[in-house]
Amino acid sequence: MFLRLEPTTVSDSLQTTQAVSDPTTAVAGGQGDKVDFAHVLDHMKNSMELEIPWLHDGHFSHITLPSFPPLTIGGITFDFSISKHVFFLLLSAVILTVLAVRAAKQNRTNVIPRGMGNLFEVFIVFIRDEVALPNMGPGGITYLPYLLTTFFFILIMNLIGLVPFGATATSNVSVTAGLAIIAFVMIQFAAIRAQGLKHYLAHLTGGVHPVLWPIMIPIEILGLFTKPFALCIRLFANMTGGHIVILSLIGLIFIFQSPIIAPVPILFALGINMLELFVALLQAYVFTMLTSLFMGLGMQTEHHEEGHGEAGDHAHNHS
Repeated sequence: MFLRLEPTTVSDSLQTTQAVSDPTTAVAGGQGDKVDFAHVLDHMKNSMELEIPWLHDGHFSHITLPSFPPLTIGGITFDFSISKHVFFLLLSAVILTVLAVRAAKQNRTNVIPRGMGNLFEVFIVFIRDEVALPNMGPGGITYLPYLLTTFFFILIMNLIGLVPFGATATSNVSVTAGLAIIAFVMIQFAAIRAQGLKHYLAHLTGGVHPVLWPIMIPIEILGLFTKPFALCIRLFANMTGGHIVILSLIGLIFIFQSPIIAPVPILFALGINMLELFVALLQAYVFTMLTSLFMGLGMQTEHHEEGHGEAGDHAHNHS
């Protein structure tokens, strides 16, 4: 009744299937030599090694990152080992700290911002005037440091992934999930601070009749989590998609196996790579803008209610 396969049979079958249908392997020059170009995406994969530009036996050398034994707390196991994506995440934090401190010192000594201070001021003024204030109102100034940190941190992580031998930490869903969790906490904190806990909980009822609360409350609670989930997946997918497209374009060279077709995929891949510079900036802006928008929705609910109440009292007095 049951089919039992020996390990050797399964292994041989998988190797045969991969040799026939693996889209990341092609036969070059009709000589039977397989060319594996799947390493194009190696910098996207998380690992415990860093690739460095030092050739050894025809391959780039690697540095093994430090690993630590897992720590179990309350039945939950935590791994604090420094993986490749964690390394570049920490490197991005260090770079942001150094650049921000340098820009702050320059702006203190110079009446007119120059150099790094001027560059930072451009983005700071833009986030303040075009993101925080329109979406959150005057109260958004309080949360401007968080928005600026989020924007610059994501931007630096995105750009590091475009540097040779670098890695895009934001192409790891665990990293984007961490950013989304922080955004979720800030969204709820801003709403509770602006409305008060009582009005915040009352808002979960949707303002409908108590009979409909069993329907509305779960929907409203689900809506609280869909916003950060969208932030997480959007950033992860957009920072991964460009690399997948480049792999597909480069793969055309091995599929057609013709030097005539090679310049076309290379030009398109180069164009996509240049486009990713814009995408790196765009996704940092989109994440920051949507976070401020979600925070503003909770902060402005109370203001809208007060405005409607004052308008009703004003109309009643005139009547």
